[in-house]
Order: sequence, then structure tokens, then C-alpha cells
Amino acid sequence: MQISEDKQKKEEDVAAWWQPALLMFTRLSGWIIGPVVLAIYLGKWLDRRYDTEPWLFLLTVGIAFAISMFGLVRDSFKEMDKYNKK
Repeated sequence: MQISEDKQKKEEDVAAWWQPALLMFTRLSGWIIGPVVLAIYLGKWLDRRYDTEPWLFLLTVGIAFAISMFGLVRDSFKEMDKYNKK
């Protein structure tokens, strides 16, 4: 019984080597995709509503870009701190 448990634990450890990288990729991709997609729809809606085409669209996309950069830098520093502590 002990042998099969050790083998199973080794298999779990080997299978999990890619999970932290995938989680980091997903989190960082979310910082790029989320604010920009939201800004595109919000900017187009605001431009149609207030007839300001393309100014509010460009403004919202610019703000989304700034938010994305802030989130990417913050999460990148958190990830670097995790690896520097090890």
C-alpha cells in the first residue's frame, strides 16, 4: 500500500509542475483582455449615447490601457517576490 501511495504522490508532483505557470499566464492575460474589452464596449456605447465619436471611445481605451499596465506591473512584482523568496 505504501508503494502505491508514494508512486501516486510522485505522479501528482510531476503533473503539477505546469500549474503555477498556467495560473500566472491566465491572471496576466486577464489584466490585458478584461479592461480593454470592457472599455471597447463602454466607449462605443458612450459615443453613441453622447454623439462624441471617437473621443469617449479613445478615452476609455486609454484608461483601460493604464489600468492594464498597472495590474500587469503589480502582479509581475508579486510573482517576482515569490520566486526571490525561494
